[in-house]
Amino acid sequence: MGDLLSVHGLETRFRTREGIVHAVNGVSFQLKKGETLGIVGESGCGKSVSVLSMLRLIPTPPGKIVSGRVMYQGKDMLKMTDEEIRNVRGSKISMVFQDPMTSLNPVMKIGQQVSEPLVIHDGLGRREAYDRAAEILELVKIPNAKDRLNDYPHQFSGGMRQRVVIAMGLICNPHILIADEPTTALDVTIQAQIIELIKKIRDEFGMAIIWITHDLGVVAGLADRVVVMYGGLIIEEAPTKMLYDNPRHPYTIGLMESLPRTDKTRARRLTSIEGIPPVLMENPNYCPFAPRCKFVISRCRHERPQLSPIGEDGHQVACWVDPETGRENA
Repeated sequence: MGDLLSVHGLETRFRTREGIVHAVNGVSFQLKKGETLGIVGESGCGKSVSVLSMLRLIPTPPGKIVSGRVMYQGKDMLKMTDEEIRNVRGSKISMVFQDPMTSLNPVMKIGQQVSEPLVIHDGLGRREAYDRAAEILELVKIPNAKDRLNDYPHQFSGGMRQRVVIAMGLICNPHILIADEPTTALDVTIQAQIIELIKKIRDEFGMAIIWITHDLGVVAGLADRVVVMYGGLIIEEAPTKMLYDNPRHPYTIGLMESLPRTDKTRARRLTSIEGIPPVLMENPNYCPFAPRCKFVISRCRHERPQLSPIGEDGHQVACWVDPETGRENA
């Protein structure tokens, strides 16, 4: 199956008073039709900036995409005209953000906000667009959807607002839905409902999904494949089950050991990763995890490891050391 989306060597920087922040440093990944890709990592690792760069939603200035290609339907999105990229965003590739209150206009009625993409991208009239908006709100389980079109965002609970934002993302039946930590601000019960809703919609529409999160527990039952990011780089990539069964980067191993497990016969004390994430005021021509890594060798501090395949089935790791043996990789 061919790639629906292909990202190559994406680099994004931000100019600040303290200097240049190297937020994304050569990110590459592919997304196939109907696939769910999880992008995981702690705050500040470059997850959100990568996809915002991909859609050219980085504020310029202070941000700047300095290199890379984002290929979609044979075209590089980074080289599209403003009109071309606007026709892709919201229509072919939609995004659901973390906080529904910042995604919704507090003084616009829900019906107008949900139906607006149909008016802009598909040229529908207001009545037809509103009818379609009611249908999509019913799909995401908004009770009495037709009667709620004239309500304002503050009249909905947090979970219902997030469903409205998902409806906005689905209204044009996109090929790709990007979900940027859409359940973080919700309680665990509502989180589970939203995840099940996304799964159902994915299977019904056959769309591809990029799910961005810091929670490895969420992607375990959702993603087909997982990309782990750290310091603006992808440091490991694998099919989901393979990653959870056999993590091979010291950072991924640390993340797994910090998760509570219910599939173990004996209780295990949770561990933490010592140190703090890097502030990338320089291009990391070294392994950014080196200051926190218990397997660090001299090479880690002076040379950046590249993603390299280990075994088969698409498992790739960027590390100079094999954590199972403690020996340097060839």
